[in-house]
Amino acid sequence: MDTAMESERFKSNHTMINVTKTFLPPMSEYTRLLEDVWKSAHVTNHGPLVVRLERALAERLGARHCFFVGNGTLALQIAIKALELRGQIITTPFSYVATTSSIVWEGCQPVFVDIQPDTLTLDPALIEAAITQDTRAILATHVYGNPCDVDEIARIAAKNSLRVIYDGAHAFDIAYQGKPISSFGDITTFSFHATKLFHTVEGGAITCEDDALAHRISYLRNFGHNGPEGFWGLGINGKNSEFHAAMGLCVLPYVDGIIDERRVLSTRYDERLKRSPAIRRPMIRPGTRYNYAYHAVLFQSEAVLLEARDALNRHDIFPRRYFYPDLSQLPYVASQRMPVGASVAERVLCLPLYAGLPTDAVDAISDIVLAVVEGR
Repeated sequence: MDTAMESERFKSNHTMINVTKTFLPPMSEYTRLLEDVWKSAHVTNHGPLVVRLERALAERLGARHCFFVGNGTLALQIAIKALELRGQIITTPFSYVATTSSIVWEGCQPVFVDIQPDTLTLDPALIEAAITQDTRAILATHVYGNPCDVDEIARIAAKNSLRVIYDGAHAFDIAYQGKPISSFGDITTFSFHATKLFHTVEGGAITCEDDALAHRISYLRNFGHNGPEGFWGLGINGKNSEFHAAMGLCVLPYVDGIIDERRVLSTRYDERLKRSPAIRRPMIRPGTRYNYAYHAVLFQSEAVLLEARDALNRHDIFPRRYFYPDLSQLPYVASQRMPVGASVAERVLCLPLYAGLPTDAVDAISDIVLAVVEGR
């Protein structure tokens, strides 16, 4: 049977496939935790489930301090505030918009440095040329969970007295050179949005190793409180609830299985798509224990990407241009030409990948993509 007929048969046997699908644990496990919430009526303000989740995450992520907050964007904003940053922050043009918008929201100026064409992470070879007397920090993203060149960034930061924040929204459970990803930089932030492989429906976390910095984060996320009637300083409401913590506690035991399943599916994509030199995968930095957060592919041109996306859409399959456009073109930042980031943003597509995705869906998606790039 030809590819077109196979694809039609697949379409008739499957419902819509999105780029991801939220993993939900057995409802009985979730409601069991909620029974305790109902008994205590302690639904927020650092309840016992939040405390329990923070301890479990600190252990899982290998972090000395871990703070569960409302979302990954808040995590970035609090990180910038906790480091008392003002002025310029060197950052990447290739990330989700929250990486840049958090910098601007906190009154700082993003200065973009282009990315490496193979790993898609911030290119450290370009950082020092972008440093000025107003530069205060580097905010880099572990893109698709792929670690930045943390050693070189650390060297540059130390040489120039800069602070380092890592946006680890995609980097849950990642290790690099045998160390947890949270051990690099001054602060690492995480997103636990429902689209992530570990989630709390909405949520995020801030990790750090420094005790004084942790103290500052602790009051920044809770209105600045020092007890019920005192204040350490300025703060906001960055807390999260018992309901979200309960979801996290229920999802966490399944993470190993989720990652294993995603690895199998991602490997199958690679095996199916490797026959075409017109499709390239980002290089995972050697020494990485990866989490298979995304399956990104790079096409030779935007025109081919759009053709592949449209072909998939016709079969009710919805990949995502993640990330597009490059952040240096946002309307509220000074436009800076980032040739590698712009080119990658135009040509990268994330294919569906999630626990529970049928193997024949991976095969059908691969066949549709190959049919486009091979001109059939």
